[in-house]
Amino acid sequence: MIKITNLFLFVLATQLLSAQAKPEFRAVWVATVDNIDWPSQKGLSVDSQKAEFIRLINLHQQNGMNALIVQVRPATDAFYPSPYEPWSEWLSGVQGKPPSPYYDPLQFMITETHKRGMEFHAWCNPYRADFKIGTASIAPSHITRVHPDWFLPYGDKLYFDPGNKAAQAFVADVIGDIVRRYNVDAIHFDDYFYPYRIAGKEFPDSVTYKLYGKGLTTDDWRRSNVDSIIVSLNRIIKKIKPQVKFGISPFGVWRNADKDPRGSNTKAGQTNYDDLYADILLWLEKGWIDYVAPQLYWEFGHKAAPYEVLIDWWSKHSYGKHCYIGLGIYRAGSSDIWKDSTLIPRQIELLRKTPNIQGMIFFSSKTFNKNPNGWNDSLRLHYFKDPAAIPAMDWLKKK
Repeated sequence: MIKITNLFLFVLATQLLSAQAKPEFRAVWVATVDNIDWPSQKGLSVDSQKAEFIRLINLHQQNGMNALIVQVRPATDAFYPSPYEPWSEWLSGVQGKPPSPYYDPLQFMITETHKRGMEFHAWCNPYRADFKIGTASIAPSHITRVHPDWFLPYGDKLYFDPGNKAAQAFVADVIGDIVRRYNVDAIHFDDYFYPYRIAGKEFPDSVTYKLYGKGLTTDDWRRSNVDSIIVSLNRIIKKIKPQVKFGISPFGVWRNADKDPRGSNTKAGQTNYDDLYADILLWLEKGWIDYVAPQLYWEFGHKAAPYEVLIDWWSKHSYGKHCYIGLGIYRAGSSDIWKDSTLIPRQIELLRKTPNIQGMIFFSSKTFNKNPNGWNDSLRLHYFKDPAAIPAMDWLKKK
C-alpha cells in the first residue's frame, strides 16, 4: 500500500510540474491617464471603481497573466493619499478631491493583485505635470502652482524641467514615498522623459542649460539630466526596499544604425537616445535598472522598425538584465496586417525562441475586453494555458 501511495504521489507531482510553464513575465499595462483603461470614466462611485478593477484583474488572471503594471501617477497626481501630490482628476473628476466614501485605490489594487498570486508594478510618469494646459483640473496644492519655476510648457502640456535639481529631488521623494508605504513589487517608468519632439519647436530649457550646461553640448547635458534621475531613483528604491524592482519601458528604438554602429537596422523618426535623451543601454550596462520593456508595437517587416529586427537587437543589448517585450494589441483591426489573427501569436513564438527575453507586456488592458482577433482565446487555450512563475532576478537583495 505504501509503494502504491508513493507511486501515486510521484505521478501527481510529475503532472503538476509538467503543467507549470517555465518562468515567464506575462503582464498588462493598465493606463489611468485620461481614463484609458481604469476607471472607465471620471466620477464613478467607489463601488463602481472597485467592481471595474475586479472585473479587469479577473479577466487578465483568466487569460494567464501573472503581473499588472498600473499607472498610479499619470500627471504629477496620485491614485493614493500622497503627502506630495493631489488626488488624480481621473478618479473623481476634480484634482485633489479624495474618493468618497474614502478608500485607498493603490492599496486596494495591490491587495487584489497579490490575492491572485500576481505581481503589482506601480507605473509612474516621471515628468508630465499638466496633461492639457487650460483644460486639465489643477488643484491649488499641485506642485505646478507651488513651484511654477520648475516647469516648462511644450505643446499643450506642462513638464518638469529635467535639468532642475530641485525638481529631480521632488520626483525622487515621491517615488521613495510609494516604495516606503506600499508593498509594490516594482516601480515602472514609461518612455516619457524629455517629451517627444514637436516639429519646428525646441524644448524651452535654454535658461537652465546656460546655468548648468558646464561645457556639455545641449544633447549630452539633457542625457546627463535623465541619467541623474535614474541613478537617484535606483538608489532610493534599493535603499528603502532592496527587493523592489526598477523597470523602464522605452520607445522601441534606442538609436538607428546610421547614427551609431551599436544601433539597430531601423529608420525610426525619433529615438530614445537622440530625441528623448534616454540612454537605456547605459542604464542596463551600469545596472541602474532591473528590467527593460521596449515597446515593439510594430509588425514583422515594418518598413522603418521591423519587429523581428528589434527583438533580435534588444536580446543582444540587455546586459544580463531582464527584457520583456511590449506588444501592441491595441493595434488590432487598425490595418489589414493587424486583422491577422496569427500576428500576436507569431510575435509570442518568436520572443520565446529569442535568447535573453524573459516575457512580454501587452498594451493595453481595455483591448482585451473585446477579445481582439480571438487573442484572449489564443492565450487561454494555448500560449498561457499553463501558469508560469515570475522569472527570478538573482542580483536583487532579499528582504
